[in-house]
Amino acid sequence: MEVQEAPIQIGAPQMAWEVDEYPQHQRSRTWYLVTGIFGVVMIIYAIATANFLFAVIILMTGVITLLATFMPPDRVPVVITNTGVVVSDMYYDFEAIKDFAIVYDPPEIKYLYLEFDSPWHPLVSVPLEDEDPNEVRELLLPYLIENIHRTDERLTDALRRVYKL
Repeated sequence: MEVQEAPIQIGAPQMAWEVDEYPQHQRSRTWYLVTGIFGVVMIIYAIATANFLFAVIILMTGVITLLATFMPPDRVPVVITNTGVVVSDMYYDFEAIKDFAIVYDPPEIKYLYLEFDSPWHPLVSVPLEDEDPNEVRELLLPYLIENIHRTDERLTDALRRVYKL
């Protein structure tokens, strides 16, 4: 006898939009030149210190960056329902989310941050793109607490934006 799993009930959609799977940056030739020189220096240093794993990691990072440059990111759906938030194929139940914050300083900084009760679950940042942050806030307030103290983007988001990573 085969046991069938019941589908997850994600609730009724309240708002939906699509975002890029990862940020697509416009990088100049100078950026590639400087990054390439830095990568070669790091690989030479890794080989000189017999740290071959570090050399492999640097090489893999370079290959992944080049592949991401030539392949456009997929568009993934973001859906706010009456029971949680769906980002791509991940469902985040409101009961597992501690709070939310909207950091909005257009044109570059437009994020919805979801923080979880579990210390093992990382903070999730969702680009708002062209969505109205007030509408998103109004939809989430009945279900979640708003973290009004988070007024700046995460350090990783800022570094990714500034250094075009």
